[in-house]
Order: sequence, then structure tokens, then C-alpha cells
Amino acid sequence: MQWLLEHTYTDASSFVSTIAGYFLLILINKTDGSIEVINDHVGSIPCYVDQRDSKVLRISDSLAALQPSVNNTSINPQAAFNYIFYHCIPSPICLYRGICKLEPGVIVSFDNAGTLQQYNYYQPDFSPSNDTPEQLMQRCRQLISEAVRRNITDHCAAFLSGGLDSSTVAGMLAKHSQLALTYSIGFDAKGYDETEYALITAKHFGTTHKVHYLQPEEIQQHFAEVAGYFNEPFGNSSAMAAYMCAKTAKTDGIKVLLAGDGGDEIFAGNERYVKQKVFEHYSALPSPLQALLNLGLNNGLADKIPFLKKGSSYIRQAKVPLPDRLDSYNFVNHFDITQMFSAEFLQQIDVNYPAEQKRRRYHACPSADVVDKMMYLDWKFTLADNDLVKVSQMCQLAGVEVRFPLFEKELVDFSCSVPASLKAPGQSLRDFYKHSFRGFLPDATLTKSKHGFGLPFGVWLKQNPELKQLALTALQQFKERNILQPNFIDQAIDTFENGHSGYYGELVWIIVVLELWLQKNAE
Repeated sequence: MQWLLEHTYTDASSFVSTIAGYFLLILINKTDGSIEVINDHVGSIPCYVDQRDSKVLRISDSLAALQPSVNNTSINPQAAFNYIFYHCIPSPICLYRGICKLEPGVIVSFDNAGTLQQYNYYQPDFSPSNDTPEQLMQRCRQLISEAVRRNITDHCAAFLSGGLDSSTVAGMLAKHSQLALTYSIGFDAKGYDETEYALITAKHFGTTHKVHYLQPEEIQQHFAEVAGYFNEPFGNSSAMAAYMCAKTAKTDGIKVLLAGDGGDEIFAGNERYVKQKVFEHYSALPSPLQALLNLGLNNGLADKIPFLKKGSSYIRQAKVPLPDRLDSYNFVNHFDITQMFSAEFLQQIDVNYPAEQKRRRYHACPSADVVDKMMYLDWKFTLADNDLVKVSQMCQLAGVEVRFPLFEKELVDFSCSVPASLKAPGQSLRDFYKHSFRGFLPDATLTKSKHGFGLPFGVWLKQNPELKQLALTALQQFKERNILQPNFIDQAIDTFENGHSGYYGELVWIIVVLELWLQKNAE
């Protein structure tokens, strides 16, 4: 690589077009002292840039390595607000003032005075292919087979949830390996366990399969460790499942795990993609007809008439443009924000920042199709900032390397050549992908509803006294931070105990995780 850079490297833009994979490059020009930092298309390796000291530029993949370097470290209130909105802290904002983190697919340059310039080099071409659907399906199978094959190494296994993506990776692992090992997490909680589908896939491909049934006692035992390990507060509750699954594999001598993350976001596998298409019909209507429907249905009287109630709800949702509509059920939008956050905290933040951040990404998509735009949005906020962080960090904690064959650049680029009308025609999720792997995947896998490694934290919190006490203690401690109003925290606890354990259990989880992270890393 050194020889390549010395002899063929002219500038970052031309150089990065010749490489692929998952990487973070730091290039130093010895002549003029300038520095260039380049990351891959999904920012798989975290990169924090610390400019708090005007004399020293610090770059690291670990926030903990930078945090003690300057004494004036303080929490960025906007980052704390973003965490509660997103359940993570998306780039470029960082939890600490004066530190930022790279967004995916960028080239960042610094001159010898430390001036930062950023360029988003990864702009995929959404030009539809002229190939027939059958030719595209064959190409899809070929690319995925090759992507999995080149990621296989010694002591390798695969996550297997039983969904389309993990089943595909497991099947390709079996195709290219003499001995294929797969791992799943099971839950003794109704509505959360999906191991029966993982077992169907394992039997279909003949993999040696192991299921670890996660217990509430394990959550209590590892809660603080998992919450505190991430570079920044991270509230995706399925992190615990990913960690325990990787830990089980590590115990068996596994060094590399293949994950199926990314398939939904390039081949239209999330329910919101087809659901939101229904609301777009309203936007396509002539303005006079929109006004007439709004007048007749968007009112209190229509809400009270059974056969008009659904129409009233439809109009209210349809009037909210994408991507804002995707966050209609977000905690921050669900509650009165002035009753949720302390007045002092609200004075320090821009409550519209998360929505504006999403709008910029959504409208930056080169495609005009709303499904492509939603997937492009998810490449950053669902994958780069969330799912890939979760799996990578939890595997790292377990001592296992993870690889993501389904989101390699070649596959992402290919998916952009498949028209959205093929990927998700009408209300059919993953239609192109399912047809591509019909005959390879079990029929039960192709027809199952979407699930995943969701954690029944809310259910267990009610059932396990020790876990409940841990959470309640953390919630009481968080009151002292003057971020959320104490009355709101009490209301959340009361509503959780007497209401929907899933929805409000997730709210309790993200607050508890934030408190435990701050106790370990910021005090």
C-alpha cells in the first residue's frame, strides 16, 4: 500500500474512487504538513477529531483516548438532546464540546493551520439498469455470493436471526465452507423469540447451529459493562443480544462473525418504506382536492365517526412531509417537550436540529423516488450511526471481529441500479430480493414477517426485581443532571408500570443507559 500511495496517489478524490471495502485512512503530506482523512462509504470505523487545543490536532477512533487530553472537556447539550431523539448520537456532533466525528463517505482535509474542509465523495448513481429483472436477480445472487466468500476466514461463523439477510449470509457461508457455524439469541418472552426460523435456516443449509437463550439475570450482570463500553451513549437495546451472541461464539473459539446488516436498507426491507408510499398518494393529488379532503376529514367531528376516523388519521399523517413523518412516534414528538426537558436545558439546544439533519440527508439523495430517499437516509442514521456501531462495538467487547458482506460498496452501488419499483413494488417488501433467492432460501424464510434481535427489556423489567432496582436507581440518579424534568421521569416510570411495557420500556432503557454511560465515562 505504501508503494501504491507513493507512485499513483495524486489527490484524495481520484484515489478513493479506486478502492473499496471498510477503511479509515489518514494521509500526511510531508511537504506542506497538510492532512487528509478518508473513511469508507458507511463510516464503519469511528473517527473523532479533537480541535480543542489550537496547537495540536488529535484524531482517534476512540473517544476515550481523546477525552482526558484537554482539561476543559464538557458535555454538549445538543448531543444529549440528539441522543434522546435518536437513541444514539449521529455524526458529526459528539457528546463533548470541541470534538466532532466524521460522517460516512467523506474526505476531510486540514491545512497546517488546522483549518478543516470536508467533501462528501460518496454519491452513488441511481441510474436504473437496462438489464432485465432476471439478469439483475442473477447479478444480485452472484455479488452476494462473492461478497460472503471473500469475507470468510479461519474460525469464522455467522449471526443467524432467521430473517432474510442473516439466512442469506448463513447459506452462502455453508456454500463456501466445509463446516458452517451459526449463532442465534433466543428469548423466553412471547412475541420476541425467533429461533424457530433460525433453526429452519440452519437445517436447510446444514449449519452447526447454537442458540443462547438470554436471561434477565444476564442483562443485570452485564448492563453497566455494555452501556459503558460504547464510545458514546448508545441506547439500542438489542446491543445486549448482539454482545451475548458474540460472547457465546467467542467461547467456542470463533474469531470472525459475519453479519447480515444492510440488506434491508439497500433492497427495501423495512416496513416504513411501503407504508410511507401510501401517504405519498395525498401529495400527488391536485391542490384543490387536497384542500377539500383536509376540510372534510381533518377535524374533530370526523374523528368521532367510525367510518371516517381512519380517513382523518390518514390526512393528518399525509400532511406531514417526508422525512419528518418517519418520526411521528418518536418520544420527543410524542410528549410535550416543555414538560419533558428542563427549561434550563432547552435554552441551550436547538430542538429542530435532528429534523433538519434528517431533511438535509433525505433531500441530498440523487434519486427522486421516495423509497430510494428513505433507504439513503437509513444508510446514515440506521446503519452508520446505529446498527453497525452496535454490532461492531459489541463484537469488539466480546473479542470477536465482525464483517458486513451485504453492505460492501459493490453491493450498495449495484442496488442503486435496481429501480425502486422492482425492489418494493406496491406494498411488497423485498420483492426483488425474495425473487432473487427463491429456491436458495427456505420458503418459510421468504414468507415470514420481519423481526430481528429485539430485546424484551420492558417485559423483564417487570418480572426481575434486581433488574428493576438497577433501572430505578439509575433513573433517580439521572434526575440530578437537570436534562429531563424529575416529574417526567416519574411519569415515565408510572406509565411503564401501568401501560405498554414495550414502548415505555424502551424509554426507560435509553435513560438508564445514558446515566450508566455518564457514570463510567464522564465523571
